[in-house]
Amino acid sequence: MLGHGSGNLGLTLLPAASRLGSIAGVGIRILIVDDDASFLGLAAELLEARGFDVLGRAMDAEQALAATIRECPEGILLDINLPGRDGFAAAAALSQACPSARIVLTSADVRHVSPEILRGCSADAFVPKEELATTDLGDLFRPAGT
Repeated sequence: MLGHGSGNLGLTLLPAASRLGSIAGVGIRILIVDDDASFLGLAAELLEARGFDVLGRAMDAEQALAATIRECPEGILLDINLPGRDGFAAAAALSQACPSARIVLTSADVRHVSPEILRGCSADAFVPKEELATTDLGDLFRPAGT
């Protein structure tokens, strides 16, 4: 388990030879949004190992919006369960601030988000936290048309 002693956050890094898309994310700038500092670190490690450029971390929707306005990342990994404005409402606001950003919702508590809900909040995909290490994130965060 990545981040020994950091609690059960659902992430396990695969051995280097088994990593999916290990260079697929090269050059794609990602903002990570989660109210759990341990998960922020684990997600950053996972994304950097896949070749993504983690441009920032935010712990709530307001921090995420400020970072998105300032940086307009190519991708945003966004927890659904945030204090204050939840991830669904945050996704809609982030999409308005940076329409080109690919928004991937995640949660340790939710197993599925319907396509209708994703469209309604302007998110591109949902991946349960425990599946982040085995999901082709390069495909999910790749800018449209590339």
